[in-house]
Amino acid sequence: MIPEIGHFALILTLAVALVQGTLPMIGAARGNDTWMASAAPTAVLQLIFALAAFLALMHAYVTSDFTVVNVALNSNSAMPMLYKVSATWGNHEGSMLLWIVILAVFGAAVALFGANLPVSLRARVLSVQAWIAIGFLAFSLFTSNPFERMFPAPLDGKDLNPLLQDPGLAFHPPMLYMGYVGFSIAFSFAIAALIEGRVDAAWARWVRPWTLAAWCFLTGGIALGSWWAYYELGWGGWWFWDPVENVSFMPWLMGTALLHSAIVVEKRDALKSWTVLLAILTFSLSLIGTFIVRSGLLTSVHAFATDPERGLFILVLLFVTIGGSLILYAVRAPSLKAGGLFATVSREGGLILNNLLLSVACATVFLGTMYPLIAETFGYKATVGAPFYNLTFVPIMAPLVAAMALGPLLSWKRADLAGVVSRLKFAFLAMIAAAALTLYLQRGPVIPVLAMGLAAWLFAGAVAEWAGRIKLFKTSPSDSLKRAIGLPGSAHGMTLAHAGMAVAIAGMVASSTWKVEEILVMRPGDTATVAGYDYRLEKIERLQGPNYISDTATIAVTRGGEAVAVQKPEKRTYPVQNMPTTEAAIHTTVLADLYTAIGDPDGKGGQIVRIFYEPLVPWIWAGSLMMMLGGALSLSDRRLRVGAPKRKRAPALTEARA
Repeated sequence: MIPEIGHFALILTLAVALVQGTLPMIGAARGNDTWMASAAPTAVLQLIFALAAFLALMHAYVTSDFTVVNVALNSNSAMPMLYKVSATWGNHEGSMLLWIVILAVFGAAVALFGANLPVSLRARVLSVQAWIAIGFLAFSLFTSNPFERMFPAPLDGKDLNPLLQDPGLAFHPPMLYMGYVGFSIAFSFAIAALIEGRVDAAWARWVRPWTLAAWCFLTGGIALGSWWAYYELGWGGWWFWDPVENVSFMPWLMGTALLHSAIVVEKRDALKSWTVLLAILTFSLSLIGTFIVRSGLLTSVHAFATDPERGLFILVLLFVTIGGSLILYAVRAPSLKAGGLFATVSREGGLILNNLLLSVACATVFLGTMYPLIAETFGYKATVGAPFYNLTFVPIMAPLVAAMALGPLLSWKRADLAGVVSRLKFAFLAMIAAAALTLYLQRGPVIPVLAMGLAAWLFAGAVAEWAGRIKLFKTSPSDSLKRAIGLPGSAHGMTLAHAGMAVAIAGMVASSTWKVEEILVMRPGDTATVAGYDYRLEKIERLQGPNYISDTATIAVTRGGEAVAVQKPEKRTYPVQNMPTTEAAIHTTVLADLYTAIGDPDGKGGQIVRIFYEPLVPWIWAGSLMMMLGGALSLSDRRLRVGAPKRKRAPALTEARA
């Protein structure tokens, strides 16, 4: 009965979305306040029905209702409860339902917290948001019904993909989707602005917090996915330039450009047309990623769909949404008035350089991702891997990182470049010191040494900009503290995010360049030395898990005779799908990870053991967390939360008493 209620709730969600997509839009065109006012309650109602449908599907998973086809194909009664819950979105149908729920969440958030928006703009934004939801609701109901029944029901389910039975993958998709779908709000604001023909500083101030929230979620989602690949797949890497990784990275690059471009619109009333285009392209890349992953073009742990009908439906949705929005942009963008003038060397000029480099970098990733797919349609096999991106993407990002330290110090309209550079003396010394120290310790290739210096330059530059704001060492400590407390949240957030980027870059460079890897065949009692650490294989035992069998190794790690850690890497086998997985054991220090994973027995009493020394790899996750916290801190800025002030009505005049 509950699955039928969920199915009915999904149908009601579509009906409400149709009302939300039409009535407020017509009302805005006609100036009908009553019709425009219907946007907010219908957005909230859409969330209620979508959430009811999602909870109904989750109930089917939690109770192991194998009469539901989706549950029978993706769950098992022996699965731990966490994975029964996460299996709700660990499949094609459930993931699309999660997408719909998050769309409704953001729409309801605009309805509930967008009281300061002009009535007509809010009505149009919520109508556009509803039409996006209509496309995905139709897709779910007509091609990917998550509530389809099967009789007779099987005695047990076919189990969730074992690679998805992991805490990281339980939280990674929702966070990633919050980022993907969050950019739909920026898209809806852009389309609404094009329809109205007006983009101003207030519009940019309303767009920024939604874009920033989506960017924070997407940053966290990408970091979680990378972390999962690092410890779950057993190969010791955190990024492979896989197409599925790339389709999440491209919206992040374009969303970062959008964030910075919106600042120029808000502060200087410039780059209006470009900012609107960025909003369209950012969400368009999210949709393209959905098409690539969900259409069956790719075969990976993320690609759940292999039905051509579904791929065709998403392709049509893609053409309608992206094509329609770009046509509207081509027609309406010329009417957007240009803003104020500024010199090349200025804060505006720096942000334009930021946008240019991020856009070119995104185009490079897009080309590398799409080329193999395009080549395959013409009968050719092609692969694009790390060498391509190292030769194209990295050189584009290097000047961007260098400019990130300069940009925040530039003044609006016109800046003194020599004066800005003189304020970065400490950053320059930090760069030289970091490069020299790296060269002394590693004595390796020159490019990674320069990259570590560049990371130090960015970190020190971010700190120098913040120190300049509070006049650190130029006034009394108490006065500096008062200035720090008085700084807006966005100032602290920018410093933390830029510093986090520097920390993450240092981790990426060190772990990619100076990683030590050994693949050995070991027997109990054997000892191997890797990067100064001694690894002794104590034993290998077979253990029974909730729904898997595990071969677990016990490895004692010592250094100079002193105990460092006891690691227990596993090789699991899931009997239902007869699929093995690797569970790496990782001992983390501030400066490195000690990483071990076991493979298959060699048939002669030995066990394949992979041992990695991963220098500075913890900095990748620390830097990502700093960027997320920086974005969250910026969101705490009252100027972003309040937006434009709401006009108050004049008090009614009352007759004087006689």
